[in-house]
Order: sequence, then structure tokens, then C-alpha cells
Amino acid sequence: ILGIVGESGSGKSVTALSILRLIPQPTGRITSGNVYLNDLNLMKLNYAGIREIRGREIGMIFQEPMTSLNPVMRIGKQMNEVLIRHKGLTVEEATKKSIEMLNAVGIPNPKDRMNEYPHQFSGGMRQRVMIAIAITCNPRLLIADQPTTALDVTIQAQILELMQSLCKEFGMALIIITHNLGIIARYAARVMVMYAGKIIETGTSQQIYHNQRHPYTQGLLKSVPRLDLPAGSQLHPIDGLPPDLIDLPAGCSFSPRCGISIDKCKTQTPELM
Repeated sequence: ILGIVGESGSGKSVTALSILRLIPQPTGRITSGNVYLNDLNLMKLNYAGIREIRGREIGMIFQEPMTSLNPVMRIGKQMNEVLIRHKGLTVEEATKKSIEMLNAVGIPNPKDRMNEYPHQFSGGMRQRVMIAIAITCNPRLLIADQPTTALDVTIQAQILELMQSLCKEFGMALIIITHNLGIIARYAARVMVMYAGKIIETGTSQQIYHNQRHPYTQGLLKSVPRLDLPAGSQLHPIDGLPPDLIDLPAGCSFSPRCGISIDKCKTQTPELM
């Protein structure tokens, strides 16, 4: 399980969408770089090729389940079309498999709920449906883009425990994108910290939480409330605002907000070492 963290606008969701080449065009475009799934370079595939990967080899849970699910289609039809498209199942076979997947993610009365619409489900249940759709073809990688946004903490825990158990059951890799550093500490084996569209620090959870090196990572952790500090302790937010990605400063993008920057920071970007 890989966790990706950073402020809003740091490039986390765009990175996830780029893996599946879902960047809206012509507004955005991928200008360089490669994405490998084993030995397969996803950037070299044509449109038909990447469609075969989406849903079958890589599943994605999008940020807001209410806008990701089609409001005028029954849940059963939305689930079945994935299996019919990627697995070549008949409607009857797909329906049976969809009911099994709804049951696997904890939806009560799955057979009856196949005939319902998204608005008839609670936020947590819609998120479970999104997970069921994303894993129904047993993908090798599951990308969860802020999967617990707008859910209460009890439901958040249930969703995260569910994804962790499904990873073990189906042998999937998981990328979790989130603002919540507590989630990352509990579930992720490795962490990537993003700022201004770039990875600025990466390591195991132990390294990031106990021996973080970049001042931005240190700032993120200092801005989180902690139970092991005395009552009334002040939080230390990071000064300033994230930069405009269209007009980035020269050198290290974090230097205008950094309390320990030196002249060299204004001309050179620190390397990942």
C-alpha cells in the first residue's frame, strides 16, 4: 500500500489520473514520462489499448462517488457493464458476480439493491459500490483518490479496513491519496509526499514519520493535532500558500515558504537522495 500526501493543488489527483491517461484534453496533456505496469508502458498504448487496462488491470475509486456513479442508471447495470465489457460475461453471469461483489463490500440485501439508483444509497454505501465496481475484475492495482472524503469517521474506518482486507484477499496493490496523515500512518507501507506537482520526499512510513528530511514534510506533520502533546499546545501551520503551478519560482518551489531556505534553494531544486 502506497500513500500519497500533500496539500490541495500539489498534484496528487492529477498524478493518479495520468496513470490511466484520464487527463481531460485538450485542457491538459502528458508531455513526457512513462508509466509501467510490469513491462507494459501505458503511455505507448493507443486509445483502445488503454481502455483494456482501465477497470481490468487498474481499478480507480474516484473522489466523489455521487458524481462518479450515473444518477439515472440502476446500480446493477453500472456494475454489470464492467463485467460484460472486460470479462465477456452474459447479463445473467454478470448479475450473479455483481451480487457477490456487493456482498463482499458489505452491502446488505445485495440482490434487491441491484435495482436501486445511487440516490437511494447513503454516502458510505455509494463508496462501497464504487469499491465493488473498481475491484470486480480483480485488478492488479487499485487507486483510491481520497476515498473517505465527506464520510464520518466511523464509516471512514470501515471503508479503509475493507480496502485493506480486499488487497490481501485479491492480491492487489493499493495507492491511497489523502490529506489525512493518520490514515497514511495506519495503512501505508510506503509514502510519497508531493508539492507543486513533484515528489519531494519518499520512503517507508517509519522513515517519513520518524525521520522526515524535507522541511515541507516536517511542516505537514507539525500542523497535525497530536494526543501525546500537552493540552493547549499550539499547532504550527506552514506559512504562505502553495505556488501557482503555471508560474513556479526558480529553484526549490517550497523556498518562499521555508524557514530554513538558503540562497542555493532559490536556484537549485534538491534531489531525491
